[in-house]
Amino acid sequence: MAEVKTYSHYIKSACQSNLPWEKLENTSILITGATGLIGSCLVEMLMEKHIAGLQVYAAGRNEARAEKRFAAYATAENFHFVKYDVTLPLQSTVDFDYIIHSASNASPNFFKQNPVEVIAANIYGVDHLLKYGMQHQLKRLLYVSTGEVYGEGDGRIFTEDYSGYVNPTNPRSCYPSSKRAAETLCAAYVEEYGMDAVIARPSHTYGPYFTESDNRVYAQFIRNVLKGEDIIMKSKGEQFRSWCFVVDSALAMLYILLKGEKGEAYNIADRHSNISIRDLAEMTARIGHQKVEMQLPDEPDSNKIITKATFDTSKLEALGWSIAGTMEEKLTATILEMKEVRG
Repeated sequence: MAEVKTYSHYIKSACQSNLPWEKLENTSILITGATGLIGSCLVEMLMEKHIAGLQVYAAGRNEARAEKRFAAYATAENFHFVKYDVTLPLQSTVDFDYIIHSASNASPNFFKQNPVEVIAANIYGVDHLLKYGMQHQLKRLLYVSTGEVYGEGDGRIFTEDYSGYVNPTNPRSCYPSSKRAAETLCAAYVEEYGMDAVIARPSHTYGPYFTESDNRVYAQFIRNVLKGEDIIMKSKGEQFRSWCFVVDSALAMLYILLKGEKGEAYNIADRHSNISIRDLAEMTARIGHQKVEMQLPDEPDSNKIITKATFDTSKLEALGWSIAGTMEEKLTATILEMKEVRG
């Protein structure tokens, strides 16, 4: 039987990637949204790599969550937690060399209940950080955008030069529209002030350490199997999407940060993990030894606007980024890690 790889294994393997890690020596890096899925993985990767002189600043709003998530680094001299709400100007005296701005609420429920707050956080957040960077000799900001900037799409594979349809009068558009505006704001700072900014557009990302309030489908499916429950499908699950394991996504962001071209945007996805929601449910259930049951509502959910979203990653791969392993192996590692965390 093949060895079951763990989340820790993937972190350690990513640290062996052929990146110009020396660019991070004797620098400071701020990661916003550090307790989130991607942000926390980035923190783990940078701490695991043990880069000489690197100071890692993990920023987030929830100090208690950060203490729990980063307990392993509580006494590390190069780890610092920064309590920070991105809707406010950053109050600090540190001259950060790099900023990875990954703070953003990606929960569909939040889009529905708090669209104004979603827009404010996405636009003001990047503006505050770029202004801070201008005053503190920032070398580069990596803005973590989203594949939702491509809108509904027309069935084509998304390349970075494509711009699909987003209905600006639909409150659900608070997320893709504000992410688009934040990308344009990055481009404006590059053009007008000579700032160095790059953009990552991750596809749907899965991995451990999602929060209890995260209602994205993969998180709901994993909660089901961890509780020993069957997965209940409320739709036919026909939405077909590109997915990427969080470690692969975080590594891609380091490639973009350290090797990407100023002002450019890069897709992040695993070309071997294009899958429907139904197939994702079946895979998760199989790993957790459960079943999938269909309970279709009388009225379809109008919140799910994207039926097909697959990404071209040629531009990212040209930087040298590559990954190995199957989605089922990485989803298994995700579930095993969550089991261990929950005890």
